[in-house]
Amino acid sequence: MPSKSAGPRPVAQNRRARHDYDILERFEAGMVLAGSEVKSLRAGKVQLRDAYARVQNGEMWLHGVHVAPYAFSAGFGAVDPDRPRKLLLHRREIEELGQRTAQDSLTLVPLAIYFKDGRAKVDLALARGRRRYDKRHAIAERDAAREAARAVRGRDRGET
Repeated sequence: MPSKSAGPRPVAQNRRARHDYDILERFEAGMVLAGSEVKSLRAGKVQLRDAYARVQNGEMWLHGVHVAPYAFSAGFGAVDPDRPRKLLLHRREIEELGQRTAQDSLTLVPLAIYFKDGRAKVDLALARGRRRYDKRHAIAERDAAREAARAVRGRDRGET
């Protein structure tokens, strides 16, 4: 029987990003990791809360991601848990993202980290920050849509 999920299961998600930002466009990027970091990711020991990506010297770097040290790696395999990690994208994508973030005051925010065909991937979003009243408006829209769906569902069941 096929699994219920359509895509790969996320190891970590940045749920706060969807609340704080309007997502304009999404990209999939690979991550350069050390061996012990891969094991920590597979164990789900990663935090994306204040993470962001930035273009520096023609390369894409992911900052603010905390990958906890793998418990069974001692000495040699240990790396800094908060170090910037290089992201792998096509050169034209990096140039486009660098230009758009510089011109339009947009932000690159990681939405999720997952494994695809055994390789760590980041779901990267080009986003615009929301103001407080925008957040309230988004919450009100979501609640209204939920109420409408609930009413339609109740009508389909024959409830009054």
